[in-house]
Order: sequence, then C-alpha cells, then structure tokens
Amino acid sequence: MPRQLTQWTRDVADLLAQPPGHPQLQALADWLQRLAFTDHIALFIYEGRHPPLALFDTIPPNLRHLFVGEYRAGPYLLDPFYLACVFGQSDGLYSMRRLAPERFYTTSYYCSYYRYLELSEQLGFIISLGGQSKAVLSLMRVRGSAAFSEGEMQLLRSAAPVVDQVVRAAWEVHRQQRPQTASGLDNKVNEAFEQFGRGVLTVRECEVARLLLEGHSNLSISQQLRIMPGTVKVHRRNLYEKLEIGSQSELLALFVRELKRA
Repeated sequence: MPRQLTQWTRDVADLLAQPPGHPQLQALADWLQRLAFTDHIALFIYEGRHPPLALFDTIPPNLRHLFVGEYRAGPYLLDPFYLACVFGQSDGLYSMRRLAPERFYTTSYYCSYYRYLELSEQLGFIISLGGQSKAVLSLMRVRGSAAFSEGEMQLLRSAAPVVDQVVRAAWEVHRQQRPQTASGLDNKVNEAFEQFGRGVLTVRECEVARLLLEGHSNLSISQQLRIMPGTVKVHRRNLYEKLEIGSQSELLALFVRELKRA
C-alpha cells in the first residue's frame, strides 16, 4: 500500500505540473486510463440553455460527429447526465445505470441516439463550475467490454478531487480565451427555444413550457412568474394536453424534434 500511495502521489504531482487547459486534461485522461481502462473520454460543459461545449475528448475522428456534433444538435436535452445537471444533482461520480429512468431502452434518447454509440457502460463525473454552469467528464466503454469493477469505481471516486481541480482550471482558461460572440448553433437553439409552442399555447403556457425545458420545478416556476404553484399545475396540464404529451421528458423530446426541423 505505501508503494501504491507513493506512485499515486507522484502521478498526481506530474499531472498537476502540466499547464492548465488541454495539456492538463490530456494528462488527466492518461492517468484515468491507468486507473480504469476506458475506450472514450469526453468533457462537456453545460451552460444554461446553450448547446453543450465539448472542451476535451479522446474520441476517434471517424466517431466524433456522432459523439459530439450530433449530440450537440439536440439529443443532449434528453441525456440523463444533462438532466441530472439541470435538476441539481450533487457533484460526484455516477453511472448511466443509476441516472437513467426505468425502461431506459425504450426512451426517445436511447432509441433515437444513444444506441448508435454502441456503449456497454458510461460513467460521468459531475462538476459544478459556478452559476448555471456544470461539467460532465464521461468515461465510456464500448459494447463487448467488461463493466467497471467495484475496485475501479473506488479508484475513480478517490480521483474525484483531482478531476474537479483539473476541469475547473481548464474551464477558467477557456473562459478567459473564448470569444464572446454566439455560435450559429447557439443562435439556432435560442431561436427554437423562443419560438417553441407559439401558435398552439397561450403566452403564459409558453413561459411555463420554457421554464420546464430549463429544468425548473412547479415551485421554482411559480417563484419566477410570481403565480401560485397551483396555477402552474393548471398551465402545465393544459400545455401537455395541447401538445399531446404526458410528461416533462416528452416535452424535451418534442423540443428536440422541433430543433432538428429548424
């Protein structure tokens, strides 16, 4: 154990000696690979209703459009990891199995997108970045690979403080360097968000629908709109009926379909 602890300390020291940003993220990915073999690693940043930012990944070029480009175009809105961030899941290491809803294999997210990734397992570190920003560092194993063992999970949980530090440092570097202009995809999502439900829903129902898409609860919506929680329930029931849906996940799925048509 002392020898293992010494090696762990040296590895972490070498990792943190790298410049923050991409060099340190690459060193982190290499270190995590030594702790638990992973086929793909991807770091997404979620900021409010903006499409996720792919800050780092080890995905092969021939798969990157599927794992990154297509994901950012809408399916992320149904991703259990994204929804966990929206609904305030505490920081830590989680598996897709833990976060996914019952009958995950019948959901819109799985049937329309996730099954094409051909993964056997996905883990994700959820990291708070301040404000509305959250990060998810995903570790993925492809179909046919063994599941992460309990020993590997324990090692990865022990690595969480290092992961948090490196990801937050990389985010700070990116914030200082990035241009302030919105991307075309940002504009597309924002426009679809503002137009969602118009012509079918009342103005107030549109407001409730948008807040639901942002992950707000009935109580939070009532506080935002300064109306009673019971009134929110009425608006929610009415908009579900008009849109012919029955749940918040179906509302998200409908928005994704509208976004793809935009």
